[in-house]
Amino acid sequence: MIGRFSDGNKQFHARVEGNTVTSMESNVSYDIDMLDILPPVIPSKIICIGLNYRDHAKELHMDIPEEPLLFMKPSSAVIGHKGHIVYPSISQRVDYEAELAVVIGEKCRNVHENAEDFILGYTCFNDVTARDLQQKDGQWTRAKSFDTFAPMGPFIVEASDFDFEDVSISCRVNGSTKQDSRTSNLIFDVPFLIEFISSIMTLEKGDVIATGTPPGVGPLKREDVVEVEIEGVGILENEVL
Repeated sequence: MIGRFSDGNKQFHARVEGNTVTSMESNVSYDIDMLDILPPVIPSKIICIGLNYRDHAKELHMDIPEEPLLFMKPSSAVIGHKGHIVYPSISQRVDYEAELAVVIGEKCRNVHENAEDFILGYTCFNDVTARDLQQKDGQWTRAKSFDTFAPMGPFIVEASDFDFEDVSISCRVNGSTKQDSRTSNLIFDVPFLIEFISSIMTLEKGDVIATGTPPGVGPLKREDVVEVEIEGVGILENEVL
């Protein structure tokens, strides 16, 4: 696994094995408890996919989309594992949305084949959403873009070590399971998403594609602890303030 860390003086990328963190720059090793865990990547953009689980479409009584529904989040929304989600004062309904995120490893445009060659790895993502503002605005930018509304991490599992096709994805709030599905329910899989998105915009190294959320999305309140867990990837935990 690959992560980003701070020792209080500098930030660095490192490989993670158990509780040992080894800097990819200096080769110095640390105990993970000595470090602050940062977001594993700061992307130039986060491209998110709406309605991309068959069981979620069924839950909403909606037709399966013919093409991916895209929207974006700004990099200023990114926080890492154990970072705090800040509940906006202008919203009365903030929801969790557990998602598998793809981290791009190489700049690409108009990918037509071998899309997986452009993937660095995968991480957990929470597409936090001010649901009332989404409904009020009729479009999604404000509702999805508040600072702290893109938790991701804790680390990146490299593509060579992970099979995205059929793993469990779940969300817990205060220990209670709210979402529980499998990536085999994805409507548009990861290679197709890379091909589709790269036909529209250049994907830069470090960009993130959030692949959509399964059924069971619901509200958060202040002081809630929300966890996104993806089999083979890890657990992303954040508290709401």
